[in-house]
Order: sequence, then C-alpha cells, then structure tokens
Amino acid sequence: MRGRLPHAALQRAPAPTAQRLSMSARQRHRRFHPAPSRRSRPVWRAALAAMGAAALLAAGAAHAQGTPGLSLVGANVQRHANAVLSLMAYSVVPDLTSSSLSIKNTSTNDPGIVMSQLGGGFTISKSFPLYLEGAIAYSRYDPTFVATNGADSRAIPTRWNTFSGTIGVGWDFPLTANKELVFRPIFNASLGNVSSDLSIGKFAVEQVTDRQINFLDGGSLNAYGLGGSVMLDWEHYRENYEIDVELRYTNIHLQSFGGTTSSVTGTATAQTANLWARWRAPTGMHAFDRPVRYVLELSHSHYLGSQAGILGFNYLTTLGTGLELDTSAHEVFVTRIRAVVRYVFGNNVSGVSLGLAASF
Repeated sequence: MRGRLPHAALQRAPAPTAQRLSMSARQRHRRFHPAPSRRSRPVWRAALAAMGAAALLAAGAAHAQGTPGLSLVGANVQRHANAVLSLMAYSVVPDLTSSSLSIKNTSTNDPGIVMSQLGGGFTISKSFPLYLEGAIAYSRYDPTFVATNGADSRAIPTRWNTFSGTIGVGWDFPLTANKELVFRPIFNASLGNVSSDLSIGKFAVEQVTDRQINFLDGGSLNAYGLGGSVMLDWEHYRENYEIDVELRYTNIHLQSFGGTTSSVTGTATAQTANLWARWRAPTGMHAFDRPVRYVLELSHSHYLGSQAGILGFNYLTTLGTGLELDTSAHEVFVTRIRAVVRYVFGNNVSGVSLGLAASF
C-alpha cells in the first residue's frame, strides 16, 4: 500500500513517503468482527493534516507566545477542533465498511491512525418490534508537532486517544403483510472523548516549552452527538436460502463540550448512506447437527458529512464470501458463527480482510 501520511503539525514536519492502510469491518444486526487491510494513495485533505494542530493544544500555544526558547506556532482553533470531530465521525456511525481501520507509516512501522469498533443491533420480536443497537469505538491518532524558536526546531511526537459510544433506539413499521419488509426510524446518541499524551516528545522539550507540553500531555476534548437514522430492512428467510437487505441513512451532529479549556469548541456532522445485502444457503455439509451455509455479502457506503474525503475517499464497497456454522441445536449462547473474506475498494482505496462474526 502506497500513500503519504502527513505529520500534522502547527508547523508541519516532513511527510513520510509511504504508508499501509488496513481496515476491519463490523457486522451489522447481532454481528461482531475485526479488521481488513487496505491501500490508500496520497489523497489527504488539509483537515486531517490540520488535526496535528488541534484544539487540544490551542490554549497551550496561546500561553506560550511570550515564552523564550522553543514554542509551537499557533493556528485556527475552530478549524482544528472541527477536524478532530470529523475523524471521530467514522467511529460513531454504525457502518460495515469503515468500522475499523489502521493507517501505518512504513518509515517507522507505527500506526498513524487506528480505529476499531464493536457493535450490533437487533429487533426484540415481531410482536414487539423495538429495535436496539449500540457500539463502542476506540481510535488513536499520532500527530507530530514542530517546536521552533525561529532558528532551531524539534519534532514532538504525540498520541491522541479517542473513545466513543453510540446507542440507537428504533421501531419497526411493517410494510408488507408478512412483515418481511419494515421501515425503521432510529434515534441515535453518541458520546466521545479525545485526550492527548506525549511519548518521547515530553523528554525532548520539557525544559523550554513547559506550559505547552503540560497541555499536550493532559489536554482533552469531549464531544456529544445527537441524530438519527432511517432504514429499510428486508428479511426473506426460506428453508433453502436466506436473504437480508438493509438500506440506511444516518445523520449525527457532533458538538464538543467541556474538556481542558472551555474556549476550544468544535462541530462536525457524520452522514453516511449505506446499502448492505447478504445471501446464505446450505453447502450440503453438516456440522453441530445443522447445515453448514455459504455466505455472500455486499456493502456500499457513501460518506456525505464532515468525514467525506478526509482520509482520501468518500465511498467504500465490500464484496465478501465465507462459511457459517449453525450451533442452535445445542444449548450455547452463540447460535451462529461466520467467517467471511472481503475485498474492499473505493476511490483510491483497495484491500482484503478476514472478518469473524457471531449471532446470538
């Protein structure tokens, strides 16, 4: 995988020449899974590069303008805070194609960006069609800042860790007599936190930029999100095959609050349109007293909000095939286990993944 990962900085450090992009996807509807592998070319927007100068360090930079020695060059606080939340937008939206990704800098073999999500959703029953979903996500972004006194400069590597959670409550309105096709409006709420810590950067410049380093080492930004989704869900199950199709649009508005300094605020909008489909049918083999099924999957996501293009793409498509074991004949908590190999592609992105999923 080839690309260029900018060292986002107040004064930008030289960018490495190559990177590796890998992603893993989240199964939807009572499904959980890990991570694919992808390629990205150097199509990075300024928003991601600007994250290096994000809100977490704006207050510290303002304090340090009158400090002798090395100092960090200030930048637009609002833009950087918005950029932080734009990256968080990938984590708060339930989405098969981008629930987890890792972008690695091959010059250091360290991840520049890492995201992962675990989640699922289900309808309680046909007679009481309350739909519930939830997801928790973690991401880490490793920007490199540059401290300078005009004549000398030093690179300051940092780590920004993001934790977020999203819940959804909806209701199924049947559109057909057999209730196979339903319209599902969903209310979504999200909560997240971005915190910063220094690794070797603190040792390098703690003597000359003390207040800035203290801010970088303990800075934080909180965010909440409110919004909703609308979904068409078709579940067509027969003895010889099963078909699932979901068409979903999600819109969640993210707003920062609290954190290290009340003057740092940011907003972003997470908008995603997604089509997901799955076909399952028996292979003729049996295991655990049940048929072994083969699985075919298709998913396409188009990013319409603040996250569109920030990582070099605005849509992703996955094609997958695998096997499913049915354990429902035995008294175990997990009723089905799936292993699916997926090919992922989009504008300037491609890769392969192996996903594991479970139904309960």
